[in-house]
Order: sequence, then structure tokens, then C-alpha cells
Amino acid sequence: MSDLPTIADLAGTGKKTSDISPLNVSTSDVETKFIEKKSQINIKEREIETMRLSARIGFPHIDLNSFPITQQALKQVDREDAKRLKAVCFYLNNNEVRFGAVNPKEPQVVAYFEELKTRLGADGVMYLISENSLSRVIKMYDRLPIVKPITKDISIDEDEMKKVQADVTDFRALQEILEKTSTTDLVTFLLGAALKLEASDLHIEAEESSIVVRLRLDGILHDAAKLDKSKFGKLLARIKLISGLKINIITKPQDGRFTIKLSVGDVDVRVSTMPTVFGESIVMRILKQKREGLSFDDIGLYGDAYEKLKKEIMRTSGMIVTTGPTGGGKTTTLYAIMNLLNKPGTKMITLEDPVEYRMEGISQSQVDTVGGYTFAKGLRSVLRQDPDIAMVGEIRDLETAEIAVQAALTGHLMLSTLHTNSAAAAIPRFLSMGTKPFLLAPSLNTVIGQRLVRRLCVSCKKEKPITEEQKEHFDEVVESMSEKKKAEFKSKPQVFYESEGCEACHGIGYKGRIGVYEVLIVDEAMEKMILSGKISEYEIERSAIEQGMSTMIQDGFFKAQEGITSIAEIFRVIQ
Repeated sequence: MSDLPTIADLAGTGKKTSDISPLNVSTSDVETKFIEKKSQINIKEREIETMRLSARIGFPHIDLNSFPITQQALKQVDREDAKRLKAVCFYLNNNEVRFGAVNPKEPQVVAYFEELKTRLGADGVMYLISENSLSRVIKMYDRLPIVKPITKDISIDEDEMKKVQADVTDFRALQEILEKTSTTDLVTFLLGAALKLEASDLHIEAEESSIVVRLRLDGILHDAAKLDKSKFGKLLARIKLISGLKINIITKPQDGRFTIKLSVGDVDVRVSTMPTVFGESIVMRILKQKREGLSFDDIGLYGDAYEKLKKEIMRTSGMIVTTGPTGGGKTTTLYAIMNLLNKPGTKMITLEDPVEYRMEGISQSQVDTVGGYTFAKGLRSVLRQDPDIAMVGEIRDLETAEIAVQAALTGHLMLSTLHTNSAAAAIPRFLSMGTKPFLLAPSLNTVIGQRLVRRLCVSCKKEKPITEEQKEHFDEVVESMSEKKKAEFKSKPQVFYESEGCEACHGIGYKGRIGVYEVLIVDEAMEKMILSGKISEYEIERSAIEQGMSTMIQDGFFKAQEGITSIAEIFRVIQ
């Protein structure tokens, strides 16, 4: 049989290929077969190129086009991670895992593989695969009934934790330990040290030539250690993996979370990353879920301020608002209030961002602004649940403020926070949002202004007179007290303290924090001021002081007189 004419032979004859072909083979069939054959050749050539590359970069090569891959192996890597990293798990047994990647030397891929081996408790081998092998495996995900997600809970070995806690006595000891720690164990050791030192935040920042580790202790950020810059890639990838962040996104901020599982109780860690000049900055906020000591005495709210607040707390409707800067303890104060009110016959619901501490007997909900579940929308849903008491984490806008005010006027006790510098500033803030004075006046019961000051270390505090520089301001504060408070203050010994630092406080001089407060009660006179609509923060504060309110700095002076904190710390925080 003679060869079939090619498409090129037929060109220019003026005849259709369908008319000439003696075997009735259409042009489309011929072209399709030709394209398929060419594609097969190209795939084979690319596979050969991949094989040659494997010899150059030192990774074994495998062609996954005909390799049998089990569902169990495939499930170890989420589909989205497989696409993003161009990597898959293609073999798994009891103690061995095999991993294929288009770019096996990429730091993110290496970190993912190390995390996978740690999670499975298995040895493993990394292979180089072609783009075609990857495409074939990605298609297999369509046949999976359920894809197993990466866990966001990590367990820190209790013995390892005890070792870290025994060794980390100060920042110098932490530096020595981290220098000897492998990249794989860095996250465990950093978190263990942060928990031992009772840090609220762990910062990891890339600089030009090193990585700086900082710990926030009692509100103050301390440089704790430095790491070699070469460790940053793997450390960053590990943190992103366990907190559910995208490894390949490095030019946009991301937020995630994970939980440390300990026998003494869970610890939630909120992770934030942000691009900077020398690499991403990582901040991990550490929240211990087993929360003890939510009494008013523990947080520092006692005496006249507590007695006034207690009367307002016991009311069945109205609004109680705490004010202060971020990290000023506002939410903790609200939890102390809820802890007091949390009784079997009371329906209590919270709307938070995030849920910082879990409390039994209270329905807690977390907002999701990305998903459209805002404070305003959430608060409407909360009120449909018929609560006796509702807590909304923050009033940020007019819509939320109006819903909270209406709820307070219709038989609910509303708790919330507001970002202002003082209790008196909360009322002008509400009015500037657009809240109507005739609604705000009858709905607002109490405003609490607060700050957190560091407690003096009880092991090394000593008597120390105030300096000449402090004395002038000190006298002004004492003179601004009401006659009753001034007499009370002067009746006690004028003794104050400072700390130089010791092993117990890691050389800092302070250990723990306590609140300083001012409690503004909205009485009939204050309501009239609000209804006027033309009031200033200064006028409100002056009126409240005349009615017996102690300001935050005055409350701080009493705590300094009791030896709880220092005059220098009060001036630092409140000024």
C-alpha cells in the first residue's frame, strides 16, 4: 500500500483532503494524531531534561506518570499546597515518606517536607519531578473523597518544655540556647522560652544581617536574642505552615493562628506577618486559655472605684464601656465583670475579635470582617438570641454604636470597649461618631478609663524617695485630688519604692502588671451635660472629679504608696 499523502502534498491541488483520502481518514484525525505524537515526544524530552537536572542538583528523579500513588499518600499534602509549592507526597508507609517537587531546593518546599516528616514521625526522601508528573498527580485529587488538612495544633514535648524552662533564666541564657538549636526545633524553643518568661508577644524581625528576636514582657518590648540570617527562610516557612498561612505570599500581610497543646492547658497563638525591607516581620501573640485570677482585686480595681462600679454592674440595662489604648487591659476588665455576673439564670453572649479567653457558661462568637461578619451584623444576631447581657469587643463605628445604644435602652446590659485616652473622652467620641445625645444620655451607665502599669518585683524592691524632677508634678497630682482623697493619701506614710532587678524578675525590676483606673458614673448632672451636645473632655472630667471620681494618675499614686508600683512607672504610662 502506498503511503498516504501528507497535508503538505495536498496543498495547491485544489482538492479537499476528504475527497482524496482513499481510507476516508479526515484531516482532523490526522492532525490530532500528529499533535498527540508530538506532545508525547515533548513530554518524553522534558522528562529526560528533568532526569539530567536531577544529576546536576543532587536529587533523585522519578517519573510519576505511571507510579501507583495511594490515597493515603496523596492526602498528606493539601491540594492548594501542592499547587502552590509544586510538590506532592507520592509514597507513604509506616516509617517512610517520599516527596516529589519541581523545585526541591526551594526553602518553602524544604520546610514543608521537614514539617511533614515531623508530623508523621517518619524518615523521608525528596525527589525531583517534572511539571508533567505534577499535573498528573494534581488531577488525582479529584478522586479523593476528603482531603486531610494540615493540623493547626502542635504539641510541645513536656520534657523538652521543662528543659527550656530550666535553662532559660534570662536573655543571655536564651541566646546561648538558640545558637545551639537546630532550625527544626527553633519554633519550639522560642515558644517555650516565651511561655517561661511569661511574654505576651513574640516578635521575629529580619534585619540586614541577622534575625532579631524580641519579647514583650509586661507591656515593654525587649531585645531577647539574635539569630543567623540563614535560618530565617526555614523558620518563617515553619511558622506559616503551622498557622495556616500561604508560604509563597511574601508581599502582603497575613494573619493566622495555631494552638499549643499542653497538659496544663491550651495556649492560643495569633500570628501576623508583614513584608519589610529585609524580609517578613512576624508577631506571635500568646494567649493562655486557662485564665485564673479574673477578680477585681487581681486586676487592681478596688476601693471607692469598685464600690461605684459594682452598683452599675448590678443594673439590668444600660451600657458599661471601658476605654484606653490597645493592650491597656480593657477586655480583661470586661471579663472580670462577666465573671462576676456569670450565673446559671443569666444568658450572656459575647462578640469578639478575637475570642481571647474562653469562659464556661458564656456563648462566645468571633467576628470575621473578611467574610462580612462584622461587629454591627453580629450584634444584630446576638440581640435576636435574647441575651440578658451582651458584650461586643469594640465599638468602632456609628452603626455598631447605634445598635448598642438601642440594646441598652431596651432591657439589655451592654458591655464594650472604646479607644480613647480617658473616661471623659468617651462621651465626645460617641457624639463625634454621630450618636444622638438624647439616646446616649439615658443609655450610658458607666465609663471606665484604664491603663496597665508594671508591678515592682517583690524580691528586689527597695525604698527610694522621689526625685526633684518628679516632685513638682507629684505635688500637682496630690493637690488635684478631692479633699477626701487628699486627706486619705496624706494620712499614710509617704514612702515609695523602686527595684534594681534580680534573678526573679530577669534583671528587669518589674514582674507582672496591674490596672490603674478611673470610673465615671453618668448621673443626672452628667446626663444634662450630654443632652446639651456641646461639651468638652475637660468639662466632663472636671465635673466627674467634683462628684468624687479619682483619675488614673491619682489611683496610680495610691498604688505606688502601697508599694505595688513606682512613681516613675506611673509617670511613664499615664503621661
